[in-house]
Amino acid sequence: MAGSSVQQAADPSPAPRPTGRDRYFDTLRAVALIRVVTYHSFGWAWAGMVFPSMGVMFALAGTLMAKSLERPAPKVIRGRLRRLLPPFWFWGFFVVVAMLIHGWMPGWQIIYWVVPLGDPPGNAWGEQAWEILWYLRTYLWFVLLSPLLLRLFRLAPVPVLLLSSAPILVVHFASEPPDNRFGSALTDLATFLFCWILGFAHREGVLRRLKPFAVAALSLAAVAYGGWYAFTHQAETGSYDLDDIPLAQAFWSAGYVTLLMYAKDHFGIDFARLTRFPRLDRLVTIFNARAVTVYLWHEIALILAVPLIDQFWNVPAFETYLPLESQWFMFGIGWILIAGFVLLCGWVEDVAGKKKPRLLPGGRTATL
Repeated sequence: MAGSSVQQAADPSPAPRPTGRDRYFDTLRAVALIRVVTYHSFGWAWAGMVFPSMGVMFALAGTLMAKSLERPAPKVIRGRLRRLLPPFWFWGFFVVVAMLIHGWMPGWQIIYWVVPLGDPPGNAWGEQAWEILWYLRTYLWFVLLSPLLLRLFRLAPVPVLLLSSAPILVVHFASEPPDNRFGSALTDLATFLFCWILGFAHREGVLRRLKPFAVAALSLAAVAYGGWYAFTHQAETGSYDLDDIPLAQAFWSAGYVTLLMYAKDHFGIDFARLTRFPRLDRLVTIFNARAVTVYLWHEIALILAVPLIDQFWNVPAFETYLPLESQWFMFGIGWILIAGFVLLCGWVEDVAGKKKPRLLPGGRTATL
């Protein structure tokens, strides 16, 4: 069965490639961002198993990168940097200034606040804000490596896809990376390499040519191994949280995201009917057009929600009628603040994308 799948994947007959926006993928990205905010609000260890957001986001980014690399690679990389760095600089200015006010003394590593090829430094006061930057750093490295990775993938699509799960095994069992910026970057790249290459496989039409049984069997085996490893190694981390166990994260995400991507190809899922629900469709559009803004500012919103709710206790009516002690209430206030940051700061993504800055994307919204 596997041999037949490989033979089909290697079939040189052209396959139709998806074009334009895909509401299925747009919806997955929106759900991934909501799950990230939810996890950072409640800290539920099981959230990553219900929906492995980071694996989904890397796979979707890999798909878009493969599509973009139909154009010259230098131009594509410059475009990705232009879209990513200005929102990062805008957000980073406020974080860096706040940390300086709170006693941070930067060294030469502050260069990573210009181009985050390594984890940008900071102090403990601002850690909750800057600790999420590992995703931008990993994404940036994948972007830089993609011309080479895509070339290798096209030489032998299925073998390269399967072998892309090997680096995390090497990192985990054979050669533990150093406990520094390089080691962190290497571990994250190894953890999500399969998902990024999986995005290539979708864009190149490889997934749709694989046999359903082979895909389902391998994907469920990967999920089972990732889940087993997470639950049997809780003693090392104190939890089965996938974010704390890279090997479990890698295999759980690989299997889960493969099923999501293959289902799209095999069943022709496009969520085109989403347009029948204008408000929901608009919300998905906003999440996708403001993905970087939501990701960067959501932790600051959650941080600010705490002192804001503290002030509510000084209003007797709020103290009596509002569930100020509820984590769900803080979650709701956090989303209100995130919406505020989207309105106030989201226009930077428009400028970075060489578009007219708008308060909100899509529909009849006011320009700035």
